[in-house]
Amino acid sequence: MYSGLLDLPWWGYVLVTLALTHVTIAAVTIFLHRHQAHRALDLHPVVSHFFRFWLWFTTGMVTKQWAAIHRKHHAKCETADDPHSPQAKGLKKVFFEGAELYRAEAKNEETLRRYGHGTPDDWIERKLYSRHSALGVSILLVLNVVLFGPIGLTIWAVQMAWIPFWAAGVINGVGHYWGYRNFDCADASTNLIPWGIIVGGEELHNNHHSFATSAKFSTKWHEFDLGWMYLRILSALKLATIKKVIPKPRFVAPKPVLDLDSLQAVITHRYDLLSRYAASLRRTYGEELKALKQRLGKQEVQRFKGLAGLLNADPAKLGAERRAALETLFKESRPLATLHAMRDELAQVWERTSASSDQLVKQLQDWCQRAEASGIRQLEEIALRLRRYAV
Repeated sequence: MYSGLLDLPWWGYVLVTLALTHVTIAAVTIFLHRHQAHRALDLHPVVSHFFRFWLWFTTGMVTKQWAAIHRKHHAKCETADDPHSPQAKGLKKVFFEGAELYRAEAKNEETLRRYGHGTPDDWIERKLYSRHSALGVSILLVLNVVLFGPIGLTIWAVQMAWIPFWAAGVINGVGHYWGYRNFDCADASTNLIPWGIIVGGEELHNNHHSFATSAKFSTKWHEFDLGWMYLRILSALKLATIKKVIPKPRFVAPKPVLDLDSLQAVITHRYDLLSRYAASLRRTYGEELKALKQRLGKQEVQRFKGLAGLLNADPAKLGAERRAALETLFKESRPLATLHAMRDELAQVWERTSASSDQLVKQLQDWCQRAEASGIRQLEEIALRLRRYAV
């Protein structure tokens, strides 16, 4: 029986499969995602074209389609117009039918026209990669059988399922449903695990959604972004140029009077500020629950258990019962009610697009003064941090 040109032990086929699929993962996260969709880096033409060829050869994905769908996902995140939001379409739908959702959106000419700008449009893209997107994977199937024999069919099947499972199912589905969050950004994105190895760093999805144009996805000392490591190697070899990375908070001595630089610093570091704010709300919740237990009794406080996770949620997205429970808690706890209300006021600083810079600076100064006069330690700490931010 024909066994292929390469006769390997069973573990050899496993290693070959993992190596080939990992190159595909690297091509998706470096070329399609960070380079094409978000322009966080520039790639040498040779590297860029290798990734483009490899994706045509191993997945059949078209660069313009992928970039356009992903950009629309960011623009319409967690809404009915989001191509693959588990919050809008359900986790089961996105996890098991993510590839189908992608293919359906790829046929939407309005999506491609509006979000597909700046992607490759040269002769080989028009005549081969886009026009004959299924040709590459067909050639791959034949090559796999020639090289590995009948087991090549299994290797090919794994290659075909790798991106639909990990990217379309796990990252787009679970990555907006379950995990931990470093930043309190507007959508439901999460970091799945702190070590971005299997999907090349895409596991750090909350970090990415908070700083979409950053070429680096890791933010904490214990997080590892394998895609970023590859980019550092390419950069050292002069094959990539990093354009943007997640800004690290910079601090100066507290400013007694806030100015335009302070405003810019707060807007730049708003996700760091919101994350600190979220931690303050949780800490205050724990302290207030202990105080309420002494004042109201253990039985009465039971109704406030489990509300910590709702303190940073959008009240409009909560059910009537949970919203009522929060309102009752706020009536019993002035610090929590004040913290919660002033968080929404603070967010208006970077959400009020119609206000002038001078108006926003004045609003920020007023917020700090009220926070410092509130008598609430957590608010005073946030105001101090806000006064120390620098661009």
